[in-house]
Amino acid sequence: MSQITIPADKARQCADAIRFLSADAVEKANSGHPGLPMGAADCAFALWSNFLSFNPDAPTWENRDRFILSAGHGSMLLYSLLHLFGYDLSLDELKNFRQWGSKTPGHPEFGHTVGVEVTTGPLGQGFANGVGMGIAAKMAAERFNTPEFSPINHTIYALMGDGCLQEGISYEAAALAGHLKLGNLVYLYDSNSITIEGKTDLAWSEDIEGRFTACGWQVLKIDGHDYGQIVAAIAAAKAETGRPSLIIATTHIAFGSPKKQGSSGAHGSPLGADELAATRANLGWQFGPFEVPEEVRATCQKQIEAKKQEYAAWQSGFKTWQAANPEKAQLWLQMWQKQTPADLAEQLIAAESGKDGATRALSGTVLQRAAALIPSLVGGSADLTPSNNSDIKGSASVQAGTFAGRNLHFGVREHAMGAVVNGMALYGCFIPYSATFLVFSDYCRPAIRLSALMKIQSIYIFTHDSFFVGEDGPTHQPIEHVASLRMIPGLQVIRPADGRETALAWQAALEKKDGPTALILTRQKLPVIDRGTATDEDICTGGYLVSTPTGTPDAVIMASGSEVHVAVEASAQLAAGGINCRIVSVPCLENFLAQSQEYRAQLLPAGVPRVAFEAGRGESWGRLIGCDGLFIGIEHFGASAPDKVLAEKFGFTAPLVAARIKSFLKK
Repeated sequence: MSQITIPADKARQCADAIRFLSADAVEKANSGHPGLPMGAADCAFALWSNFLSFNPDAPTWENRDRFILSAGHGSMLLYSLLHLFGYDLSLDELKNFRQWGSKTPGHPEFGHTVGVEVTTGPLGQGFANGVGMGIAAKMAAERFNTPEFSPINHTIYALMGDGCLQEGISYEAAALAGHLKLGNLVYLYDSNSITIEGKTDLAWSEDIEGRFTACGWQVLKIDGHDYGQIVAAIAAAKAETGRPSLIIATTHIAFGSPKKQGSSGAHGSPLGADELAATRANLGWQFGPFEVPEEVRATCQKQIEAKKQEYAAWQSGFKTWQAANPEKAQLWLQMWQKQTPADLAEQLIAAESGKDGATRALSGTVLQRAAALIPSLVGGSADLTPSNNSDIKGSASVQAGTFAGRNLHFGVREHAMGAVVNGMALYGCFIPYSATFLVFSDYCRPAIRLSALMKIQSIYIFTHDSFFVGEDGPTHQPIEHVASLRMIPGLQVIRPADGRETALAWQAALEKKDGPTALILTRQKLPVIDRGTATDEDICTGGYLVSTPTGTPDAVIMASGSEVHVAVEASAQLAAGGINCRIVSVPCLENFLAQSQEYRAQLLPAGVPRVAFEAGRGESWGRLIGCDGLFIGIEHFGASAPDKVLAEKFGFTAPLVAARIKSFLKK
């Protein structure tokens, strides 16, 4: 989009309006971070007024520029910008900063406040989200742009602080962005050399320019309070299309505050009434709390109207493009709506072999059919594609200059991978997945948590799901990981027992638009489960009846994943001794617990002893087995040995499980 310039004196007045709206809101709340908004106001206003393409009346416009405030603690900077530039964020909402029910929470929240692209706060996550958006934009442009018209030609902007760059995730994401030559990224680094404890040189002496240059970025250095330098740097960054750009803007935290400028005291505390009054006097700001001069509103409104004209021009061009490219137009609709076919379950079930197999391999087979049906589906692995079975066969790899493919390569970068995939999901157009070993879900956990908080459709493939990994030993054998993932509110955790459950797990992930899914898959082969009369609808409840004796059972055995077939074998051995057990497969504990009490009572009759069986820790089963139930699992780390040896040593063979249950029932 075209650059729209305004005079420096008007820009400074508008930047001061941002400073005082932010400081006033923090002061009124008696909580928050005034320093960053006051220091970064010049850069932020120069970007939003002169460069950023958006329409506040169409906040989800596909070709809008994205702006990410990675340093989410400076949220009042973003709220002030949204208010001044016409978004549905009133002055009263700014006055209610950090209060119950307001649209201005302490850190920006996607889906809660219009115009907020990403939930930020955990530092560095927003940085990596932007890289995901940059990848998605490149991939979308490759699919839709034509010589006559480019529906996708926008830029991803982010503003971060020292803390974002100290977090390791930013290095991982920066390295990936440089490798892919994402020239659609323009990042502004608010370099004020202050963190909560004081000056950054307490713990940091890194050459940021050298780091980003080594990663393949263009690096520009400016005075972050010099309007001319800011505008020139952003223009130069936009002109560089062959690599991402970092603008290091040296600023003063709490700019204009006589006593707190350049001090960590402005990082997380209000200025105080006296200091705020002194700052007004120091900057010549003759307006009261939350008062915005008419000149500022007029300047912003002029910019808004210019941006709306750009939007209208794009819409006109898009309609012409649609008429001239009906197949691309249909694909556009299919991908941006993330459509799935009505018979998705049937198609995915038909794809799985119906034979024995490791669920990681069965998942890979199902993935091929899903990819053929859903062009939005893209993803990759943290250097584990052959083990995760996570590639889309017949599709190219995404590399610099070649974004038409669907297979992403994240390198050994699980921290960034999760956040990059979240950025792609937030961008729209794509249903992204990532893959690694379950034990490394710890590296992805902050991103997984944020995807659940944002209610976005990120899919996490986690293979090698238990101590049955075997010889690699305890460093690679997950014990607590499934239980810990189930602790994340809103995350759908599915651990399938065979091919059919795996196919339906993929269906659940692909049709869940309001939250993430973790697919928990085995390394070792599993047999096909004989589930009797159970239907696909039963499986999708999260817990269903596999087999049951005539009459009231002596016990109910619940299991997931690789333990279901062992439970079936153990029940047969118990039956030979006169103990009749019901087997319930629970591929998704969250979905099962969400069913009605009546449904669960049908499967888990009152008064019948309950057993849960899973190769991991048992805390997540407590709501089903209660205080008097038996959990058969593993409460210690694993060991290096073949999986069959470990099954014997850890008590996971059918005879040993049967013996545990028999002993339990005798008590």
